[in-house]
Amino acid sequence: MAYIEPSEFATKMVDAGEQKIYMSTKDTLIRAYMAGAILALAAVFAITVATQTGNALLGALLFPVGFIMLYLMKFDLLTGVFTLVPLAWIDKRPGVTIKEILRNWGLVALGNFGGAFTVAVMMAFIFTYGFNTDGGAIAAKVASIGEARTVGYSAYGLDGWLTVFIRGMLCNWMVSMGVVGAMISTSVSGKWLAMWMPIMLFFYMGFEHSIVNMFLFPFSLIMGGNFTISDYLLWNELPVALGNLVGGLLFVGLAIYYTHVKTGSKRTLDRK
Repeated sequence: MAYIEPSEFATKMVDAGEQKIYMSTKDTLIRAYMAGAILALAAVFAITVATQTGNALLGALLFPVGFIMLYLMKFDLLTGVFTLVPLAWIDKRPGVTIKEILRNWGLVALGNFGGAFTVAVMMAFIFTYGFNTDGGAIAAKVASIGEARTVGYSAYGLDGWLTVFIRGMLCNWMVSMGVVGAMISTSVSGKWLAMWMPIMLFFYMGFEHSIVNMFLFPFSLIMGGNFTISDYLLWNELPVALGNLVGGLLFVGLAIYYTHVKTGSKRTLDRK
């Protein structure tokens, strides 16, 4: 499958982060919107499969198809840019500033939410036949998930907040392994396999992904979930996004950068 060593693709990670900084506002928003929408469809697909079959593992096995599709189309998730974009600043690429990094993150987050929310409304309409029925078993399942992952955490106070934060860290550790793992191969099949493994793991383990939640919680509220928008933001989206940032950047971006990009540069200088 044309395996590429980390020492070879590590610099590509930095290049990818730099390219995202210089992407136009229009392109950034469109790519982020499509990424959020596709991931939302994959999430409802996996939940539907798990609910109808009673097999959570089967849902986790199938969920990565959405991630693979959006990655191959070069659409952007906030979790991915959390990991890649700061590397361009750390590497002192020209014109890359903290302000530009925050701009990119903000645009991607906005686009991701737009795509995820659009799918949430569309799926709610479909499941309820235009909001004329209760939505059935799948709607009830999603509503219960929304409650468990908001007020369920708040019942434990600070410990609950830290729990969801750590779940966010673990999630983007795995998701970013998928993003970076796709760079280890030049073949589509190799990229697919490298992405599938860590994405399946995070979904089955119930780790928290900020973009999946941008679909899950609006959909849950529409379907009658017993929590508020404030509950969602304070007890889920905020700690999850922060955890996603820390997990992806610390355990994947910086770990690879400092052990491959910097080490590779030092070896080159030593040879000279």
